[in-house]
Amino acid sequence: MKIAILDDYQDACRTLDAWKKLAGHDVTVFRDTLKDEDALVERLKGFEGLVLIRERTRLTASVLERLPSLRALSQTGKAGPHIDVATCKRLGIAILEGSGSPYATAELTWGLVIASMRRIPQEVENLKKGGWQQSVGRGLRGRTLGIFGYGRIGAVVAGYGKAFGMKVQVWGREGSLSRAKEAGHEAAGSREGFFSTSDVVSLHVRLAPETRGLVTAQDLAQMKPDAVFVNTSRAELVAPGVLVSALGAGRPGFAAVDVYEEEPVLGASHPLLSLGNAVCTPHLGYVEQDGYELYFGTAFHNLAAFARDLPSA
Repeated sequence: MKIAILDDYQDACRTLDAWKKLAGHDVTVFRDTLKDEDALVERLKGFEGLVLIRERTRLTASVLERLPSLRALSQTGKAGPHIDVATCKRLGIAILEGSGSPYATAELTWGLVIASMRRIPQEVENLKKGGWQQSVGRGLRGRTLGIFGYGRIGAVVAGYGKAFGMKVQVWGREGSLSRAKEAGHEAAGSREGFFSTSDVVSLHVRLAPETRGLVTAQDLAQMKPDAVFVNTSRAELVAPGVLVSALGAGRPGFAAVDVYEEEPVLGASHPLLSLGNAVCTPHLGYVEQDGYELYFGTAFHNLAAFARDLPSA
């Protein structure tokens, strides 16, 4: 099978044990992301299988309809709105979904929480420039961690909060609140109370049409001036432009962000990168060795199994 792996920024796939699962196939790895649809179609002509790394490349109807050789998309993790599922069904293109672990993203989330609260990136830069102790950070013990969306990742982050001696409160749909209460956490009494009393708000909601713009300017304006807003889920969960405006207005006082509306962000072009009260990472949540072995191991296995079931030419 002729296979393309898209958007492997670090050229990591070939270094994984999982790579052996594609032995015998004609595999090409692309390390960059193409946004122009005509250029993307030209690149992918003739490929029968694609391995998609999360949502890095959008496959719209106008792209899919111009790839007559394409038989299967093997997704690392679950398929999302970056794939036109209806068009795939119409054209007979199989979508092979995988699974992933919540731990890599949860650990990155917690690293951002600590980095923001203790001002670690800022102090590292100050020290490199010859300064010494330019700010006073804040500890976590005794403070309130707000988890917006108590799913697999949110539950792990809540556990980290408990381990650090924080009070954990949860907001979200009824299912999230029920699961949180069963786990011994507190369900916030109201959305306003959740945002206004949390010292850290960490967002863990799946992006869907109904959750786009879920966090509003009013939500952020209710946060404390020394609180931290953390987003390792999806940028589109926050209404457009409101986080930058809120940080400029001082509520919340800080943000830690791993996701952006358009990725990759090159040339330091995103407005958050110019703010001193924002800690920004380049979508590293799931980018971790063990997590990659799991994601790609499943994606490669699924595609190889699909190829074995194809009728002989």
